[in-house]
Amino acid sequence: MRSQLRPALMMLLLLTLVTGVAYPLLVTGMAQAVFPSQANGSLIVKNGKIVGSTLIGQPFDDPKYFWSRPSATSPFPDNAASSSGSNLSPTNPDLVKAVQGRVDALRAADPGNTAPVPVDLVTASGSGLDPHISPAAALYQVARVAKARGLKPEAVRQLVEGRIEGRFLGFLGEPRVNVLELNLALDSGAR
Repeated sequence: MRSQLRPALMMLLLLTLVTGVAYPLLVTGMAQAVFPSQANGSLIVKNGKIVGSTLIGQPFDDPKYFWSRPSATSPFPDNAASSSGSNLSPTNPDLVKAVQGRVDALRAADPGNTAPVPVDLVTASGSGLDPHISPAAALYQVARVAKARGLKPEAVRQLVEGRIEGRFLGFLGEPRVNVLELNLALDSGAR
């Protein structure tokens, strides 16, 4: 038994060092060298202060900002440590009630807007952390944001249209708008 135990323990130690120490250090070092921004969380820094990440959604509820997708994370919305969807079926009464409440909140914030509410403004993404909304969801909010900021709707619309990201590699995914980047552009007075 001793003749088998020693090689087994040596292999355990060797594989622990290779797969638990050397490989992670190598991959981390390569990521830092080749993709430093992404490896550090794709953080957005303004005036020396971290204001968010391009990869994680943030809640906005002020009328002068574009609003993100709702988040189903717990114990609070957009909790990056607790990525999750609601796991409620489309016919679940709790989900129907939550969606209706979100529709009502959007209608109350912009009573003159009679357009259909884009689905991504009232339903959470699978991760609960999606930083993007569809161009339709951003354009739906243009009048409210323009009015709250005292801007012309056309200027805000152009800002949105200038920030629409296309499909990845031209055919994967859907066009989208990063809400944090759009709101930061609004705050900076970008056109």
